[in-house]
Amino acid sequence: MANMVCGGAMLSCSFGAAPSMLLVTPENKVTTTQPVATIMDYVVFKNIMPFGMCSSLANPSVAAATAAKLGVMTPMPCIPMPAGTWLPGSAKVMVANKPALTSNCKLMCAYGGVIQINSPGTFTISTS
Repeated sequence: MANMVCGGAMLSCSFGAAPSMLLVTPENKVTTTQPVATIMDYVVFKNIMPFGMCSSLANPSVAAATAAKLGVMTPMPCIPMPAGTWLPGSAKVMVANKPALTSNCKLMCAYGGVIQINSPGTFTISTS
């Protein structure tokens, strides 16, 4: 059973060094203690904040820094690059005509990372 996700949810990236928080702006007009998220809440620096340092060699800045250090892995500051929307989204619950974001959703990064929801921000609203 998946929970709805709202602003303040904790996120992690498989190549990131630190957790991040999901920010949801109130344009969806549905709130719990925070605005409820949809699969469209994936915009960098609006909804998704950086995850500290990135260690993906698919990230051009990491690859360049690692090459400059003669192959010694050199993480660089993370700037997430979402490769689409959160998936799969709720099949039953719509928020502002978009599928609600649920705690089992994942977001792919163009640099190969998988962004996932560690804590949905609310534990009282499920999508079943």
